[in-house]
Amino acid sequence: MTLTLAVSTQTLSLLNMKNLHIEHPEDTILTGDLSVLDAFADGMNNSYSVKIDGSPAIVWGTNPDNGKFFVGTKSVFNKRTPKINYTVQDIEKNHKDFGLQSILIRCLHCLPRKEEVPFQVFQGDFIGFGGYRDYKPNAISYTFDKVMHGGVVVAPHTYYTGDTLKDMEAKPLSFVLLSGRGADFIQPDAWLSELGSDIDIDLAIAFARQIATMVDFATPTEAKQLKQDLNAYIRDGDEVVAEEFANYSLVRLWLLVKRIKTNFLQRMRDNFDAECFIGNEYISGEGYVMAGDHGTYKLVDREVFSHYNFNIIRS
Repeated sequence: MTLTLAVSTQTLSLLNMKNLHIEHPEDTILTGDLSVLDAFADGMNNSYSVKIDGSPAIVWGTNPDNGKFFVGTKSVFNKRTPKINYTVQDIEKNHKDFGLQSILIRCLHCLPRKEEVPFQVFQGDFIGFGGYRDYKPNAISYTFDKVMHGGVVVAPHTYYTGDTLKDMEAKPLSFVLLSGRGADFIQPDAWLSELGSDIDIDLAIAFARQIATMVDFATPTEAKQLKQDLNAYIRDGDEVVAEEFANYSLVRLWLLVKRIKTNFLQRMRDNFDAECFIGNEYISGEGYVMAGDHGTYKLVDREVFSHYNFNIIRS
């Protein structure tokens, strides 16, 4: 398979860690980190991508430590025992789940090698095997406008650079991997529109900064518990009311940052060529990822997607 690259005009944003978890904007302010307000202020200067609900996360590429091609899950970055798979035998040894084995074996055969792309290591979400239009890799069902003909269907979102695998740094994938015989890559464009704003963003950000001067921020331990309490409201479908919390001023700030995020969600546009459903309910999608000089954040409608996810896990 010959794979070519088309470079987008979106700017690259450096993440100083492996791409293991991205936070909701409103959750990041609980300990006093207001970087997300700078990110919102940057607005049109950030890069945006469609957040696709695939599973599992697949990491693949050429290990700079030995020049060998590998596939794996996020466990390739395990500190004690990294699970890096160069062969089918490695996959069978490192992963006992037969379903995961079949996914990784197909990825080993179908994903592009180093000679076909200029960067070494990629990460993306597995959507399914080729040959279909309809996929349900996780909570969201996708119906594409055409049959996927590649051996695997993957939504890539991150690439890594570095001299050793353990020291690699993650960057949002702001160029396009063109699909070929071996793999169909799902990478719709996304952008923030100047239209559709129902609040004055600059005023809302300034108000959030003003509120922050009067807030007692949480310690990391307190923030962890507060996130659990807030998620309980979302899981149960209840409205978050600041006055029902001991640190109501902090929750009030949380709600304001969440409101700014909602405004961004309303203004997001994309060219994703698939219909998305949770159960039988049509939705616009899981959400988006915003990346820039002030961090990387997921823009998700928690009352829809997170509420559904929490209740699927509970059931």
